[in-house]
Amino acid sequence: MPNNLLKLSTTPFQKAFFGMTILVVLLFTISCKKEVQEAPFSLGEKYYSDSTQLYLPDDLEATLWAESPQFFNPTNMDVDIKGRIWVTEALNYRLFRNDPEKFKHHEEGDRVVILEDTDGDGKANTSKVFVQDSDLTAPLGISVIGNKVIVSSGPSVIIYTDENGDDKPDNKEVFLTGFGGFDHDHGLHAVVAGPDGKYYFNAGNAGPHIVTDKSGWTLRSGSLYNGGSPHMRDNEPGMVSDDGKMWVGGIALRINPDGTGMKVLGHNFRNSYELALDSYGNLWQNDNDDDGNKGVRVSWLMEGGNMGYFNPDGSRKWQADRRPGQSTVRAHWHQDDPGVIPMGDSTGAGSPTGLTFYESDLMGEKYRGTLLAGEAGRNVILAYKPETMGAGFNLKRHNLITSLREEEVEEAKSRATDEDKSKWFRPSDVVVGTDGAIYVADWYDGMVGGHRMIDSTGYGRIYRITPKGKNLPKPEIDLSTTQGQIQALLNPAVNVRNAGFALLAEKGEEALDAVKEILKDENPYHKARAIWLLANMGSEGMAAVESQLDADNPNIRLTAFRALRQTASDFLPYARQLSTDSSPAVRREVAVALRDMPQNDVEEILVALASQHEGEDRYYVEALGLAMDGKEEAIFPVLQQELGADPLTWKPGYADLVWRLHPNQAIESLKERALSPELSAAERQQAIAALGFIHDQEAVNAMQEIAASELMGAKDRALWWLRYRRNNEWNAFAMEIPELEANISPQIQEDMLELKSILENNTVPKQEKIKAAKTMAADRIGGQMLLALAEKEALSEDLMAEVSGVIFQNPEQATRVLAGDYFTHPSKPAPLSVSEITALEGDPAKGKLVYQGKCATCHRIGDEGRNIGPDLSMIGAKLDQEGLLDAITNPSAGVAFGYEMWLITLKDGTVASGFLQADGPIVVLEGMQNEVYNIKAEDIASRERFSRSIMPEPVELDMNEADVAHLTAYLTELNSE
Repeated sequence: MPNNLLKLSTTPFQKAFFGMTILVVLLFTISCKKEVQEAPFSLGEKYYSDSTQLYLPDDLEATLWAESPQFFNPTNMDVDIKGRIWVTEALNYRLFRNDPEKFKHHEEGDRVVILEDTDGDGKANTSKVFVQDSDLTAPLGISVIGNKVIVSSGPSVIIYTDENGDDKPDNKEVFLTGFGGFDHDHGLHAVVAGPDGKYYFNAGNAGPHIVTDKSGWTLRSGSLYNGGSPHMRDNEPGMVSDDGKMWVGGIALRINPDGTGMKVLGHNFRNSYELALDSYGNLWQNDNDDDGNKGVRVSWLMEGGNMGYFNPDGSRKWQADRRPGQSTVRAHWHQDDPGVIPMGDSTGAGSPTGLTFYESDLMGEKYRGTLLAGEAGRNVILAYKPETMGAGFNLKRHNLITSLREEEVEEAKSRATDEDKSKWFRPSDVVVGTDGAIYVADWYDGMVGGHRMIDSTGYGRIYRITPKGKNLPKPEIDLSTTQGQIQALLNPAVNVRNAGFALLAEKGEEALDAVKEILKDENPYHKARAIWLLANMGSEGMAAVESQLDADNPNIRLTAFRALRQTASDFLPYARQLSTDSSPAVRREVAVALRDMPQNDVEEILVALASQHEGEDRYYVEALGLAMDGKEEAIFPVLQQELGADPLTWKPGYADLVWRLHPNQAIESLKERALSPELSAAERQQAIAALGFIHDQEAVNAMQEIAASELMGAKDRALWWLRYRRNNEWNAFAMEIPELEANISPQIQEDMLELKSILENNTVPKQEKIKAAKTMAADRIGGQMLLALAEKEALSEDLMAEVSGVIFQNPEQATRVLAGDYFTHPSKPAPLSVSEITALEGDPAKGKLVYQGKCATCHRIGDEGRNIGPDLSMIGAKLDQEGLLDAITNPSAGVAFGYEMWLITLKDGTVASGFLQADGPIVVLEGMQNEVYNIKAEDIASRERFSRSIMPEPVELDMNEADVAHLTAYLTELNSE
């Protein structure tokens, strides 16, 4: 798509951040009418004028619609029926890491602000505070649905009701509470009204989420995740909800507007910032990866689907489950495990934010059906036109709006200075207005993500995107008339549609003919909205929906089935009718609808659906797996009789299905396939993998037989599965395999244990204790033991002082850094001068040498370096020079999620440290040398998670100002995959 450079000269209320200093100046020049309810800033803060470059298609243009001080730090937006933009602010964002003395914040709590363009000139000219509440700490979601303003601010979904329309809340209700992730990016996100009139929302993996709806149904969702905030509760893998299912990690939910009927729609993602629904009822989301793994994704969410971040019970991270030869991205999302939905589009490195689905024709027909996804880490709004592919979707990506045009990346590298703010465009949300325009909120900062900020003024702005040269007037909608309600239903703004939906559904037969007319609309999304509504309008409305089961467009047939499934007393006749539909997507929808139905009622339909699977469609086989969830053992003999009596002649589609279901009854058939030289290596390995997911002694026995064979490829793969499963699901089963090397050797630690016993013995003379402590402080294992003792306050002041003189020379870098939490460095050099660094001109070639000498021991760039800390191959695309400088000079200000260091002490006194990869009967740590420690949970005496980053400050690596300037210049250039 061709691009057009748009240069926006902003008003003097724009911020900049030069080095680490805020100039003490008061300068305000107001060039347009702005109605603000508070003084813009206190003395000591200033905005600087600069210009912003945005690149977008030739047929579109952007204008600056609003900016600070009309609002600050925008996290999320919504649009009301008057066309006003509502914004949640996050000035009080992570103040435990961001100095409240330095950063603008609100002592009274964060706010919800209403912005409006009252004179139709394309810019907001009024700003008012709807609510400021101490219960709002960095809220991440807002929805305006009728007179209800729904704000998501962990741990609660809060509803403020404006009964009299004066733009002030008259009532406040805690709608739902118990979500994890207070003041945390991985917490609770925005609510959105679906085309069915129900509410949809999600929460990230900063659980546990223990939430009871208003009918008494309780969600319990936990996982291994436990980092990023001092407010985090202990997460717990393996919890079971009231539906009897185990939901883990990030979670997507639906609930009735009255707070009853909460239902899980998908789980096991890391942190989807927001859900978007199209009018067919499809759910779209994005998801962030573990920093540095280039696995950010934009996905379609199949109902009930497992998105694959953790293992099924949430006790293991992807690193603990990675198989030989797996790419990082496939391992990261468990893409080769049965029961996991395809990841969608892998977008590389980044920080995904808000998203929406554009269904209007007002921007031009080519934009109808476009998924828009904010990507703050890469300074871009991504665009997709999802294409049906089998039972799923193909997502082809292009940049719609960005501050860095692709062909100018090299130029952007060369001009990345303190004065250049091209990477400060951080789109936090994107919404569609009632006028059909696209509105983009810009957080505007040199940093992005759940760590810290650079901008201290809380500056933010909103852009309005419209067709070039075309006026998009704000419509006047009269909800007192049927026509006005129809107009609301067909409006481009997603939550505005709900007002029309609710009022028309309430009218019932009175509005039936007007709604049926929409079925003639050329816009298929409008037709879909009518279908959802008609299903709620009595028997005649239901009949109209039934007629759409034969529509030419499979999306309409699919929508009709979804609507009837929700409203009909018995939807199985419709399921039978569509079980042989020509569209795999329609059949997929039938399959997921059968998940919790008794087998006797749906067996015929299940067999019909399974018989049409020919292979090469992961979405379809996963839908079949969901349909047969809990029925695997009972349905397998039926499937075997109909589709696969001879294991060696299974068709690809059936082999895929058995791999997905992996019932115990299939063990012998899978073993036969694994040992058959008549099958291809891929077919044999698929059978071996299926056995690896069967938790039964017979599966272990079969795997041992395969490992004892001489069949090329099968033996080694089976041996890997035995060794791998020994440390998790097969731990309790009997097996005989070559022993793994001991991960923690008491022999290696024996000397240190003897010295530790001296420290703990009150009868030992002081000088002998000092000698033992100094010896331990100079040893890799001994240093870790001293950290454990210091954490328990088990060392006297004298010993602490003596250890301080030695431990900062410990051979283990992590020990040297973490010692700073307990011991006093006797001669730590003064911090580097940030102002001096910024005054220097860095040389990227010299910076590469600095990386190789100082950073490659922990960080990888391309094929160089080690995978201990985050991969830096794309860091220049995420942070500008100032952000990089802050990350290098203040490493502990923001520890990357998942890179928190743990220290485990066993009951026998031995210790191990590393990154926690699994927490179950076997606890898995990955150590600083990439060694893996497999520790029985029953052997652990204590465990400690450190909040300090193990990345040293530059002075601790003997780096000077010039080294940091060169390194920053080099890292700024790293923009390619």
